[in-house]
Order: sequence, then structure tokens, then C-alpha cells
Amino acid sequence: MTKSFAGMAGLIVLILLLFTGYSSIFTVHQAQNALLLRFGEPVPGRAVVSQPGLHFKAPFIENVVYFDNRILDLETPKQEVLASDNNRIEVDAFLRYKIVDILQFYRSVRTIDGGNNQLGSVLNSAVRRVLGEATMLQLVRDDRNNLMRKILDQVNLESAKLGMNVVDVRIRRADLPRQISEQVFRRMQTERAREAADYRAQGSEQAQRITAKADRDVIVIRADAQRQADQTRGEGDAERNKIFAEAYGKDPDFFAFYRSMQAYETGLKSADTRFVISPNSEFFRYFGKSNGGGAPTPAATAKPGN
Repeated sequence: MTKSFAGMAGLIVLILLLFTGYSSIFTVHQAQNALLLRFGEPVPGRAVVSQPGLHFKAPFIENVVYFDNRILDLETPKQEVLASDNNRIEVDAFLRYKIVDILQFYRSVRTIDGGNNQLGSVLNSAVRRVLGEATMLQLVRDDRNNLMRKILDQVNLESAKLGMNVVDVRIRRADLPRQISEQVFRRMQTERAREAADYRAQGSEQAQRITAKADRDVIVIRADAQRQADQTRGEGDAERNKIFAEAYGKDPDFFAFYRSMQAYETGLKSADTRFVISPNSEFFRYFGKSNGGGAPTPAATAKPGN
């Protein structure tokens, strides 16, 4: 019985030794830094453990808190900022930071979540201060990079007190609020419609001006053409009369015959024309004799017996 009791006691002692040995060691990974605490307070002289590998601590009275030594991201909700030109802007910003002083970080905010909350408030305040002194055009187009650098500098002034270093600050989006965006869009539509109406009016005015000029040019061209035609026709008539006069002077009988033929062609056209004239008229003098020397004999006198 004594041996059994001694064996049980030895087993308990062995378990206690194993548990104590296990409680006295801890492991630090490459992506971590460790903070050694004694009764909730950093152990003087050896609180920060940044070297990866196996380390020792006092069992039962000391514990270890791990912190990520990589660059961490912090997303903040959208916030509305009043720019210096009185435009309300919805800003969506984020930052990347790294814990550089674990001891200061633990004393200030204790945990990563506490650090994110504190750093988020600092970021929002810096965004409002910097963008409140800028215009919307500077933020959207002209000076965005410089504004982000100013925000980064102001955030780092506060983050250094928390044991953190902000490596980058970015403004993901900067938009007008939805109601203002709709108003701006409607105003832009109205402005574009007005400009379109102005362009149409100018085009219509130019079209009318071009049409009026073209009509005027047509009238002028027709008048010039008519004048030239009348002039040419007059010159032709004069030339014809001259030729007729010369022909009349050379052979009056032939000229009289030609004029009579023209008169027959004009007066005796086939249509509804009715021509009442005496057969003894001078008009038919070439019907009786080819030389036009006398008038034709009437039909009543052709047969005297009847």
C-alpha cells in the first residue's frame, strides 16, 4: 500500500512538473511580436519579445500577449465632409499601419480592436480637418495626392502616441451625397438642354441666312441670264433683220415670197384656227401665180355657164 501511494504521488509530481514546464515556455512566430506580462503588467527588462522561436517565462504568474508585426489594414465607414467651397462630400478612406512600439501600444489601447477604434477616430478627424480646408475640385482632380499626404502626416502625429506608425492613407472615393448628386445631375441636364437649344437656334439662323443668300443669288443669276438672253436675242434679231434687209436689197421678189411663206406657216396651222378672208386678198397672191403677179380667179367665175 505504501508503494502504491508512493507511485501515485510520483505520478502527480511528474504531471505537475510537466505542466509547469509546459507553462514556462512559449513560441513566437515570424509574423508576431510578443509581450510578456506579470499579473497584467509588462515584465521589466524583458517584456517585449520580437525574436521568433522558443522562449521561457515564469509559470503561473506570467502570461504572453501576441501582436501581429505585419502591416495591418483599417477600413473606416463613409463620412460626410463639408469642403471649403460649401460642397458636402461623402468620403470613403482607409489606411495601413504597423505596430512599432508594442509596450506603448499595450499601455494605450491594449488590443488590436482598441487600436483600430482609436486610430479610426484619429483618421476621421484628420480627414475632416484637411478636406475642410480644400475645395471639391482639389479633392477630386487637382490636389488629391497632396491632401492624402497631409492626412497621413496628421494621423502619424497621433498614432505615434499609440505605438503605431501609419504607412499609407488613401481616399477610395469622394462623391456628393445622393440627393445633391441627383440635383447636380438634373442641373447638368438642364444646362445641356439649354446649350443644345442654343446650338439648334444658331443652326436654324445660319440655315435661314444661307437659304436667303441662295434665293437672292438665284434671282440675281436668273436676272443676269435673262438680260444676257434678251441681249443675245436682240443681237440675233438685229443680225437677222440685217440679213433680211440685204437679201431684200438683192432680190425683192424672193424676199416677198419668203415672207409670204412664213405668213402662211404661221397663219394656216392645223388646229381649231378659223381664218375668214377673201380669196382675192393680197394674202393669197402666190396661190394663183407662182410669181405673185396677180390674184387667183374666184371659183364662181371659173365656170361661167353655171
